[in-house]
Amino acid sequence: MRNLIKGLMRHIAELLFRVRVNGDLPDGCKRLLIVANHESFLDGLLLGLFLPLDPVFVVHTGVVRNPLFRLVLTLTDYLAVDPTSPMAMKKVIRLIEDGRPVVIFPEGRITTTGSLMKTYDGPAFVAAKTGATILPVRIDGAARSYFSRLAAHVPKRLFPQISLFLRPTTRIPMPVAPTARQRRRKAGEAMRRLMQDMIFATRPTQTLFEALLDAADIQGHRHALVEDLKQIEYSYRDLIKMALTLGRLTARHSAPGERIGLLLPNLAPTLGLIFGLSAHRRIAAMLNYTAGVDGMQAACTAAQIRTILTSRAFVEQAKLGDKLAALQGVRLLYLEELREALTFADKLWLMLWALPFPRTALPAGSPEDAAVVLFTSGSEGKPKGVVLSHRALLANIAQIRAVVDFSINDKILNALPLFHSFGLTAGGLLPVLTGAKVFLYPSPLHYRVIPELAYDRNCTVLLGTSTFLGNYAKFAHPYDFYRLRYVIAGAEKLATTVRDIWFEKFGIRIFEGYGATETAPVLAVNTPMAFRSGTVGQFLPGLQHQLVAVPGIPTGGMLHVKGPNLMSGYLRFEKPGVLQTPTSSVGEGWYETGDVVELDDDGFVKIVGRVKRFAKVAGEMVSLEAVEKLALAASSASHAASTQPDPTRGETILLFTTDRSLSREKLQAAARDGGWPEIAVPRRIIAVDALPLLGTGKIDYVTLKAWAEKA
Repeated sequence: MRNLIKGLMRHIAELLFRVRVNGDLPDGCKRLLIVANHESFLDGLLLGLFLPLDPVFVVHTGVVRNPLFRLVLTLTDYLAVDPTSPMAMKKVIRLIEDGRPVVIFPEGRITTTGSLMKTYDGPAFVAAKTGATILPVRIDGAARSYFSRLAAHVPKRLFPQISLFLRPTTRIPMPVAPTARQRRRKAGEAMRRLMQDMIFATRPTQTLFEALLDAADIQGHRHALVEDLKQIEYSYRDLIKMALTLGRLTARHSAPGERIGLLLPNLAPTLGLIFGLSAHRRIAAMLNYTAGVDGMQAACTAAQIRTILTSRAFVEQAKLGDKLAALQGVRLLYLEELREALTFADKLWLMLWALPFPRTALPAGSPEDAAVVLFTSGSEGKPKGVVLSHRALLANIAQIRAVVDFSINDKILNALPLFHSFGLTAGGLLPVLTGAKVFLYPSPLHYRVIPELAYDRNCTVLLGTSTFLGNYAKFAHPYDFYRLRYVIAGAEKLATTVRDIWFEKFGIRIFEGYGATETAPVLAVNTPMAFRSGTVGQFLPGLQHQLVAVPGIPTGGMLHVKGPNLMSGYLRFEKPGVLQTPTSSVGEGWYETGDVVELDDDGFVKIVGRVKRFAKVAGEMVSLEAVEKLALAASSASHAASTQPDPTRGETILLFTTDRSLSREKLQAAARDGGWPEIAVPRRIIAVDALPLLGTGKIDYVTLKAWAEKA
């Protein structure tokens, strides 16, 4: 009778929820532990109906008290446990050792964020203790039903499509640690990473425009999410309409596969153009308008940009007219003129065909096609064009979403420019594709305005570099950031003084991350579930990494990475338009980051420094970043170290500082107190009014090196 009822219910579920099962059960597993994410009250029923076995379900004791759930549980065998009780897991261990397959939800509760929540250590310890084969199962779609526990304002459907993804089996070996408590914690960490890998690995494979359409279908086409200085909130429908129209108009002046330079500030049309150009098989090349004539010309040459799309109003306000006039080999298209070229036929195409049927109105693209070209900062030479595919950008967004719970409840304040990889991926594409709202602000340098905006617009997430965050803290009222859940720092090393002032003044912990433009860009980030001060967090799911020893540097090694978020290749000034795939001594498909890092026992990443930012003084390798940290210990001003050739010592370290009272005696005293070697004390100290900065907030080391050579 139970099998008859289950068969009937399976057919009903297939009809209502169009359930799809991807993957197969393994053969011959005597000890099988099935773990799944927990999206709704339907999850246990779905697994019981569609998994081709008869498992024992481990359920919370509170669930059994509900008569309705107790009735449903009669369709299968179950064990009621309290997940907070260490003794409860002994019963589960006995079940697995007796050969019964067991289903357990490591989160212990249904998600209220739509993302993975806290995973308990108990299920992981059971897996390690029994040596069980673990079958991860991703449930996708159930959170969008009325059986979920998401907030009432989150869009839901009566019968959303639900998918079950059966992932390849794995095991968690018993960790090596001196105490049972530590072994239990390490096993729990392994289970958390396993669940995050599962969430990431089951992402859809698609293009940016397809991802935008999917997000609109999930969140609702009228959901308002993008706001800029015009103080107009644009909905998904507005953004799709903008993308289709601007993409169509630009396509008339370009060829498929052509790279179009975008010279625009943080505004909603800029985001619309990125999606629109990719939908029309064009590539948005994001030009850095703070790079100067030489930087922009080098970028246009490297990427063979023949057309630059900009705005007359922006050119006038940013005083870019002379710079654009000096560029050679490019023509300028202005948004104002494109809008005037919109015809009645275009409007008919948009209203009768493109908007109602956007998936068929345009030719389908490939996830491996180039989506955008970003340019490196040029802090160590001429800017290089970094070609990022749809696959790379969407993979990085999926990696971030697997570890950080961005949702429709969030509002991101993004003042980082969209031509910067951190600003584009985390501050532009991520909120649009997750349903979170975003306020786009055109400049991160308005240190008094941005804190007020965070307060006025009730922002919950703030992105910035260490330099920018430090300046916001100086000018902000202690209550300006009362709504912030996440403050995420990247692009440069987070200064200890910045971390301390944010905690003391606002009570906010900054989550430092690490990445590179070549990896779209995030590689590692601290999160509420995995945080360690002084590190940049753990590597994101789906990434492979290797450390290669560097002669002269005793700790850590050169970081090489490989993953789906890796760039397609470089476009260099020396070989215009020629895509050069990443090369590494580790092997094909790997990227050498140029950074020396250390990994601790728990997988947290600590940046030692860039290889190019080491000086060889009297035969010893000295980190210039360590020199700057030493200077910060002696003075809270701004400092930057560089080198100049020395015929007797190889190289001499110079310290540029805004503190005119800083002396070698103070640095030597700080070195003695902090345990720095004497060789890390710079030979010369040069006082300057301000350090040279790039538009992204990073120190301009090319200019600094020129200053050092002239000193």
